[in-house]
Amino acid sequence: MFAAERRQLILEMVRANGAVSLRELARVVQTSEVTVRRDVRALEAEGLLDRRHGGAVLPGGFTRESGFPQKSHLATAEKTAIADLAAGLVEEGEAIVVGAGTTTQELARRLARVPGLTVVTNSLLVAQALAHANRVEVVMTGGTLRGSNYALVGSGAEQSLQGLRVSKAFLSGSGLTAERGLSTSNMLSASVDRALVQAAAEVVVLADHTKLGTDTMFQTVPTDVITRLVTDEPPAHDDRAATELQALADQGVQIAVAGASGGSAGGEPGPAARQRALPGPRRGVPGGGLRGMLGEQQAGAERGRVADLRRR
Repeated sequence: MFAAERRQLILEMVRANGAVSLRELARVVQTSEVTVRRDVRALEAEGLLDRRHGGAVLPGGFTRESGFPQKSHLATAEKTAIADLAAGLVEEGEAIVVGAGTTTQELARRLARVPGLTVVTNSLLVAQALAHANRVEVVMTGGTLRGSNYALVGSGAEQSLQGLRVSKAFLSGSGLTAERGLSTSNMLSASVDRALVQAAAEVVVLADHTKLGTDTMFQTVPTDVITRLVTDEPPAHDDRAATELQALADQGVQIAVAGASGGSAGGEPGPAARQRALPGPRRGVPGGGLRGMLGEQQAGAERGRVADLRRR
């Protein structure tokens, strides 16, 4: 395929989906990520798209929200691995909330085997995944159906969550940065996600590496409220994703990294799914983080050591 044809196809994919990872672009155009990165850089120079951590987005600073059909075909292996690892965080007899999204839908499929579980959700897809799980009780919020992601939103959904208290909330979104935390492109979805967070003692964010460093319009979960991030292994060359992970860890977020090949279907993490403890301060401790504890040269060496450990 000639460069002009590749770039046209890349541009069409980004326009259709809003945001696409380099890995996915390389798969579709059947070339290497190095070549795709060069094409994306050329398209950015023409003002046709913007580069983001490990991917490309529509120009304009904030990505728009893709519909469910588009999202369901993006980073599927990564979402499977994340769901496998996240399912291992859920214990028998727990009560949890699960938000809307393609990654949370994958998680729900694995939760069907957890006995005595109660799942509160505003997602029709999550509820459908658990509909035939005899040992799992599903509680749906009220609200108005939002067809693009099959989620219940609005005041009815938010009011039905008042007074609720569960152990964990599992949420995904459109973007995640250390500066703003989790965000999404839709105001109604953001409002319901904030209500889900209010109901939980711990907040677990599920986000593949393409969302790291992406900022969208409406903040849902500030960084200091996120207990844990479950993500996939970024490509070895994606230094910006590694930097974002380190910045999140420096703010006290626990980082769990899953291999793209995923864990076992039963919800227990497989050989490729593992948790990485990145160095970072406890929340509320002044002067923490790599720069606060080390000099500039030492901080660079420490980041290099972390990146090296993550590639093994």
